[in-house]
Amino acid sequence: MSTPPLTRCFWAGSDPLYIGYHDEEWGRPVTDDNRLFEKLCLEGFQSGLAWITILRKRENFRAAFLGFDIDKVAAMGEADIERLVLDAGIIRHRGKIASTINNAKRAQEIIREFGSLAHYIWGFEPEPVAGPIMAGSIPAQTEASKALSKDLRKRGFSFVGPTTVYAFMQAMGLVNDHVDGCFCRAESEAARAGLKRP
Repeated sequence: MSTPPLTRCFWAGSDPLYIGYHDEEWGRPVTDDNRLFEKLCLEGFQSGLAWITILRKRENFRAAFLGFDIDKVAAMGEADIERLVLDAGIIRHRGKIASTINNAKRAQEIIREFGSLAHYIWGFEPEPVAGPIMAGSIPAQTEASKALSKDLRKRGFSFVGPTTVYAFMQAMGLVNDHVDGCFCRAESEAARAGLKRP
């Protein structure tokens, strides 16, 4: 007797890379500063593109931006921007490359103020949504993402609009938007319940 296929969120599709991302990463709570920074930057690069495009280039991005180590990226300069504009392994958008370096400097300021980027980010975690999570009921942005976006922009971050920020919050587990019936929903909820908030 064969095992029935797992039920996943509709967007996971059939690409093995995307399925792995859905099953092992998306919606699982993250409190590591560099991982939070990486995702915030990659969501900015994704703007106007499909996430699978970024996912396929993620290792190239990690190499280009020194593992998204906040201090190392903050130390990058104009010569690095000129080099990365020519790097075919990433999205060669000058504004987004410069934004990543700028955002690293702003992240350093947050770390000095709050002790960690995670402590700051998780301060915007919304209350869980009551009721079932269905494909058609997931918003593109929320009051929480608008608030975080507004505060990030006030602090000098760029490419952090409320829709981008909500995608970041979903991916990093600040909300659990795995749809009802998806096998990851309960796993993500359990991880969130057991999480020691920063």
